[in-house]
Amino acid sequence: MCGYKKAKQRPKKINFPAKNVHKPMAIILSGIQQIGLGVANAQEAFSWYKKYFGFDIIIFKDEATASLMQQYTGHTAYQRKAILAINLQGGAGIEFWQYTNRTPLPPAFTLQLGDLGLFAIKIKCKNVHQAYKYFCNENLHILNTPTLNTCNQYHFFLKDLYGNVIEVIEETVFFTTTETFTAGICGVLIGVTDIEKSIDFYKNILQYDEITYQETGVFTNWQNIPGHKNTCTRALLKRSKTGEGAFANLLGPSQVELIQVMDRLPQKIYKNRYWGDLGYIHLCYDIHGMALHENICANQLYPLTVNSQHSFDMGQAAGQFAYNEDPDGTLIEYVETHKLPLLKKVGLYLNLKKRNPTKPLPNWIIQCFRLCRVK
Repeated sequence: MCGYKKAKQRPKKINFPAKNVHKPMAIILSGIQQIGLGVANAQEAFSWYKKYFGFDIIIFKDEATASLMQQYTGHTAYQRKAILAINLQGGAGIEFWQYTNRTPLPPAFTLQLGDLGLFAIKIKCKNVHQAYKYFCNENLHILNTPTLNTCNQYHFFLKDLYGNVIEVIEETVFFTTTETFTAGICGVLIGVTDIEKSIDFYKNILQYDEITYQETGVFTNWQNIPGHKNTCTRALLKRSKTGEGAFANLLGPSQVELIQVMDRLPQKIYKNRYWGDLGYIHLCYDIHGMALHENICANQLYPLTVNSQHSFDMGQAAGQFAYNEDPDGTLIEYVETHKLPLLKKVGLYLNLKKRNPTKPLPNWIIQCFRLCRVK
């Protein structure tokens, strides 16, 4: 979520009363805001995810130069197009990210479980078996059949139209109900080299303080996923502190599954490639209290590597963003949102700077995002 662009007109804003302004005494991480997905055609990717996974609400659509990300793009400021879309049933969104003056590169090898970086996203589902049947009828690239995972939830894996791995997982927490079987993103699978070191990072930096399980073996519920025959140590992390922040009700709880392969040498997913090349490029969190978070990251020896410092303007959305890296270089983004569109046609925007940051937005305001739905 980067690049600068002047707004064409002064937007109308819904302002909250000044008496609700609170300086943060602690960092508020509402949850995973979005996953960055590098693609060759952002509109094509949006249309596919809209059709099959219900990501039909566009939060912003923007073209600009990614000037602040040059350390991850070969020290060159490339132009890009970005579309951020969500599923109103809840969960994180997807930011479809496309170079417009460079051909994005695919990985030079077949990605396997345990390779370093974002290997797969977890999309939550109301009825896994119905979703599986629907995707089979649509001839999507299904990797395995629904089985129970360690947490006694049904799940299965498939690939999107570009070969990116998706886990569809049974969940019960949804913001609202729509006609699609699936909601938004509720987690990720990340390959790491040292699972204990990574657990410390995700606990101390991202507040994943609960280990649901940690186990080693060859796992049958990963059948047919590249690398499933290898021995892995995996740990599922969750957060005990949820429900705070403007978008907490929409984003919902999240999980991170760390995977360390034990009997082969993992490869770095973005080896010899740039941020924005094809695949999952970053894991983004909705945050309030960026200055406090910057100090914590520095004290934990994971300093911010990119920081927009002041409010950027993407025409339809504005805020502050920053990045740092996990122990294996996986990019973590943080976005503190200052404004969002509610009714773009008349220039109606939501101003988030003048409200109590701990409290979720009223559900009726979140429901207004339906006005941004693409039918």
